[in-house]
Amino acid sequence: MDSKKTKIRPRERDAIIQSLRAGVTPRTGLHHIQVGRAREVEALLKDLDRILDGGSAFRLIIGAYGSGKSFFLQLVRAIALEKGLVTLHGDLSPDRRLYSTGGQARNLYAELARNLSTRTKPDGGGFPGLVERFLSETRKEAEAEGKGMSAAIRARLEKISELVGGYDFASVIEAYWNGYERGDDDLRANAVRWLRGEFSTRTDARNALGVRTIIDDANVYDTFKILSLFVRQAGYGGLLVNLDEMVNLYKLASSKARLSNYEQILRMLNDCLQGTAEAVGFLLGGTPDFLYDPRKGLYSYEAIQSRLNENAFAKAAGVTDYDAPILHLGSLTPEELYVLLGNIRNVYAAGDPAKYLVPDEALAAFLAHCSQKIGEAYFRTPRTTIKAFADFLAVLEQNPDIRWTSLIDEIPVEEDRPSDMPEIGEEEGEGEAGDDGLTSFTI
Repeated sequence: MDSKKTKIRPRERDAIIQSLRAGVTPRTGLHHIQVGRAREVEALLKDLDRILDGGSAFRLIIGAYGSGKSFFLQLVRAIALEKGLVTLHGDLSPDRRLYSTGGQARNLYAELARNLSTRTKPDGGGFPGLVERFLSETRKEAEAEGKGMSAAIRARLEKISELVGGYDFASVIEAYWNGYERGDDDLRANAVRWLRGEFSTRTDARNALGVRTIIDDANVYDTFKILSLFVRQAGYGGLLVNLDEMVNLYKLASSKARLSNYEQILRMLNDCLQGTAEAVGFLLGGTPDFLYDPRKGLYSYEAIQSRLNENAFAKAAGVTDYDAPILHLGSLTPEELYVLLGNIRNVYAAGDPAKYLVPDEALAAFLAHCSQKIGEAYFRTPRTTIKAFADFLAVLEQNPDIRWTSLIDEIPVEEDRPSDMPEIGEEEGEGEAGDDGLTSFTI
């Protein structure tokens, strides 16, 4: 197996290992462990280029629980940042939805806004920097044209002002500038709070900023469209919105609540397919149940199903249409999972092959063990396999006198299954209610 020669910084190494051992997607260093799914990544790269050209994109990323949806979404997000896009990312949960009347939609927006990222702020908290970059670009234009800043801000945000909520958005940006000019840190902080959806009442917003509206349940989606134009004015390529754990909509007990949320998804889909949204992309990660369940899934809403029906010609030919709105994450092959385990070994060694904790034959032995324990799920939903391997290496790292051969048969590996979450109540927002042939895998 080819060894990796790129050195990995200790901080990055530790962050990756901690995430893998916790069974969550690393926030950094994804390129050190990414394998497979080249066609899927290629398809999403085309989407990102479309956004950069001022167009729009909509994708449902569908995969079984533990199949790597979150990893894939984070990988695409990292690529988007490198290409000069601004990203918003967050998980849906019982108290974070696309549509609500009880504050859950505003909660989702606030979570996304806190996670606003740029190339220089990849871990979130990028809103102040975004506004300052816009003001810096505006100041250059104002000086070149001999305009005052307030007039220049209004001129550059004229198109935004015409959108729903756009006038007050422009007023808040101007308020931020006024705070900067006066040295009024409170005014600047209040402007950022408004932009992040952290004002809960119009009265508070009016007293703090002189605006009549706030970002609330009713205008979250409209604010996405405002932001996509604003980031372009700030010199970025566009906006990518990553929404994971869409299964939480499927778990809503109220059919009315589910339908209202699905209507928001339909609105996103229509705007993107019709080209009425500009410089924005939506990536929604969900399970097959979230999509296909005829009673509670997205396909239970006929208007969406008719737009998302699979390409019959691709299906008949036994191939995948990578340009379709639904992108199914394919299973990793045993060979790809072997490479993945090799990449994790490399991370533990900080990129130095001389420090590998186990030889190549240990990787094959580990996969054979997983195959015997959980069958074909070991590569279809690899999360627990990866976590177990990271734990396996941790023991060897901490106990150099232990031989890897003595540990293989003791490793507990179980198929990754969703927890039995009850459905999500509407009012309270409370939690709701193999045959693989790979046992003898060798390289």
